[in-house]
Amino acid sequence: MENFSAIVEKVSSFLWGWPMIALLLGTHLYLTIILKFPQRRIFQAIKLSVTKDKSGSGDVSQFGALATSLAATIGTGNIVGVATAVALGGPGAVFWCWITGVLGIATKYSEGLLAIKYRVKTADGTMLGGPMYALEKGLNMKWMAVLFCIFTAIAAFGIGNTVQANSISLLLKESYSISPYISGLVMSAATALVILFGVKGIAKVCGTLVPFMAFFYILGCLFILYVNAPFLKETFSLIFESAFSSKAAAGGFVGTTVMMAARFGIARGLFSNESGLGSAPIVAAAAKTSNPVRQALVSSTGTFWDTVVVCALTGLVLVSSIIAHPDIDHTQGGALTQAAFSKIPYVGSIILTVGIITFAFSTILGWSYYGEKAVEYLGGKRLIIYYRLFWIAAVFGGAILNLHLVWGIADSMNALMAIPNLIAILLLSGVVIKETNKYLWSGNIDMEDPECVQK
Repeated sequence: MENFSAIVEKVSSFLWGWPMIALLLGTHLYLTIILKFPQRRIFQAIKLSVTKDKSGSGDVSQFGALATSLAATIGTGNIVGVATAVALGGPGAVFWCWITGVLGIATKYSEGLLAIKYRVKTADGTMLGGPMYALEKGLNMKWMAVLFCIFTAIAAFGIGNTVQANSISLLLKESYSISPYISGLVMSAATALVILFGVKGIAKVCGTLVPFMAFFYILGCLFILYVNAPFLKETFSLIFESAFSSKAAAGGFVGTTVMMAARFGIARGLFSNESGLGSAPIVAAAAKTSNPVRQALVSSTGTFWDTVVVCALTGLVLVSSIIAHPDIDHTQGGALTQAAFSKIPYVGSIILTVGIITFAFSTILGWSYYGEKAVEYLGGKRLIIYYRLFWIAAVFGGAILNLHLVWGIADSMNALMAIPNLIAILLLSGVVIKETNKYLWSGNIDMEDPECVQK
């Protein structure tokens, strides 16, 4: 088993190494250029995300689809993951993490557009879409669509289920001496109450939970930055200097290379916002929208909130806290995060605890839908109830088991998801350009697409 774990870890490290980083970041940059920098419409996209599209067809509102996507995307990686990037790559990692978010908006936009363009409507009126349908209908690559769904179904039980439940149970055990068996049972019951109602139930809970958790976490970050205000100028200088120079050993940091800062910052940003992995388009396809570009814009805001805002704030909090308190142990991501939030009098640990619990639980809900739709594509709707029951049981298992091996397997499957999805995006980029010119750059964002509305 130890040898197998070592092999899995090596495979995971390779898949998330420079080849994957170059492929994802290159796709982000390419789409940004050929789509004429759609990032400049981000504020219009935010407005659309909270505007009801009455003429659109779909299962949930655009905001509901976005909230479900954000629920799956904003997880413990936004907190502990960014801390790990800073610990290993130095303060410059924050800059590279932020850059991947800015460029990744174009990829998330493209994914959302293709999800609507190639979605299908089942006999009972349910909308289905995502990379598997773009591969099958747009490129006639059924075999690759099947591979994507296999990778998604496996990755979901790791990244989106067991490891999230494990994070919550460990936190509650260490902080409040709550037995993992108790926390596991509570999480399983709460998960069952939500996912048994399908995408509408998930979207409704996530639509409430995501704004709540984001508000309190961001409020905590802003308070820490207020306390660390005298050190913010030095914080920004250190982050930018470290991103392009190997001389950053100030503020208690050991010297790190530009390559280290870029590698860990880019990898964490890509892993955090999931732009290019193909997960978010699965729920984007269920959105009520009158044309593909409207949902594409709404989908793109997920990367903005996840990385450009939440990850950036986390990075600033961590780096400024290390400068303000050089005695903080910044060699371990988890310890660094706890130390930074402990500086908030009385409620710091509570904010961090609530943040991690809500972030992790919402990820369990969001990924349950991704995995469910992948399994449905592979074996039909009859498998959904069995999948949901297995998902609920896995939450309990994740809470009580050691998941080192599961992390490695899920990491690998998550990376493999990206390959067929990126192939679909790149080969169908002409479709994305055509639709973008038709609706966005021609000022027809409110125009109805007859095919989209009548589905």
